[in-house]
Amino acid sequence: MLAAVRVLTRRAFSTAKPLSAAAQQMTVRDALNSAMDEEMEKDERVFILGEEVAQYDGAYKVSRGLWKKYGDKRVIDTPITEMGFAGMAVGAAMAGLRPICEFMTFNFAMQAIDQIINSAAKTFYMSAGVVNVPIVFRGPNGAAAGVGAQHSQCFAAWYAHCPGLKVISPYDAEDCRGLLKAAIRDPDPVVFLENEILYGQLYPVNDQILDKNFTLPIGKAKIQRPGTHCTLVAHSRAVELALQAAAELAKGGIECEVINLRTIRPLDVDTIFQSVQKTHHLVTVEQGWPQCGVGSEICARVMESETFFHLDAPVWRVTGVDVPMPYAKTLEGAALPQPHDIVTAVRTVLGGKTK
Repeated sequence: MLAAVRVLTRRAFSTAKPLSAAAQQMTVRDALNSAMDEEMEKDERVFILGEEVAQYDGAYKVSRGLWKKYGDKRVIDTPITEMGFAGMAVGAAMAGLRPICEFMTFNFAMQAIDQIINSAAKTFYMSAGVVNVPIVFRGPNGAAAGVGAQHSQCFAAWYAHCPGLKVISPYDAEDCRGLLKAAIRDPDPVVFLENEILYGQLYPVNDQILDKNFTLPIGKAKIQRPGTHCTLVAHSRAVELALQAAAELAKGGIECEVINLRTIRPLDVDTIFQSVQKTHHLVTVEQGWPQCGVGSEICARVMESETFFHLDAPVWRVTGVDVPMPYAKTLEGAALPQPHDIVTAVRTVLGGKTK
């Protein structure tokens, strides 16, 4: 029995290096929760709706305590009808409120994609700039663990395809706190793609991050780890994989620069270009499918820019396998990119040489 519990624990939670006792730490879950709490306290137009967000404190406890603090009018449990409550949220945004619409998983947001794209994303343009739609669609996105094909899909590339949306894919507590606050304050519709595996992960934070006025700019990437030999570009949990691969490669003298995209639309190509012009090599990393993926777009942007002439080797993509997510644990692991896949890609791109 104990062995089974250990297996489940390893399967369900991501692990991180322990921090010193003196360092401040915050889970991704608490970062999201505190961001919503502070923005609701600051602006009475902000409210939350979705399945189990109120009395149950959220399916993943991200909205824990908010119903007790703000009551039924501002934390609203909905029926299981994504099309219905997403439409209500979009209408509320058009009327001047600032809804946070939670999907239990973005796989279920497919039921509401007409409201997200045709109602939310296009209205500002179709109204000639008269009607803003200040709404945040948020919830877990991409692969979790052991939940099969219908609960494991990454929608970053789907939503990033659509003009009128801003698409955020945060990694750590700093990202989640600063970018969710910015998304809630933004006048346009924002798709905020979280990761279930990262909810319970602890990350270091400082007083600046914990400040109530802390926000991060939408559309600006972060250099998570500096390097000189190869650029690794990733988003969400793939940033963790890239960092692990970079640490392994560093043992052999290969220093990778890891870029945490943070935002998928608008895409911060300037940070990518500057890094590639320094390292002359590029590997993209994502858990989503390869065809028409985020990595594909990055490849195209590099090819269409002057940065292409700085490359010493072709761009390499590390992605999920081009199949529906298997349910079996071993096959699931094989369907997702692992740090050793990134290590192999970097060594292939470098051709066995370093500078």
